[in-house]
Amino acid sequence: MAKGHRSQIKKERNAEKREKRPHATHRYARISDRKARIVLDQIKGKDVAQALGILKYSPRYGSQLIEKVLKSAIANAEHNEQHSDLDSTKLYVQEVIANQGPTFKRIQPRARGMAYRINKRTSHITVILNERQV
Repeated sequence: MAKGHRSQIKKERNAEKREKRPHATHRYARISDRKARIVLDQIKGKDVAQALGILKYSPRYGSQLIEKVLKSAIANAEHNEQHSDLDSTKLYVQEVIANQGPTFKRIQPRARGMAYRINKRTSHITVILNERQV
């Protein structure tokens, strides 16, 4: 009946659900999730070198943020203990996620004492890498 203390059970459950692939996340990025997805769709499925080239020469603002996240994911793949067996030359962008974060609500004064709402949207950007099987 008793399987252990509640904290120990939660710790084991969280360890099972934890992401095993190398990944990196930028939370509360000051870009809307729609605009981030436009750039993320360009690099999905590409090799990391090719994805970095696409992001470097993309004129969109989101490409700078996503380039930093991708570089962080590559560094995680190379230096973390659980990913030490991965070959960095075979890495590719397996999955990209842009979820909506909290929205900062601001007010723009308008004529006759009215106010218009300005929504400054944020997003949570995640890049997940994996090793390409040859």
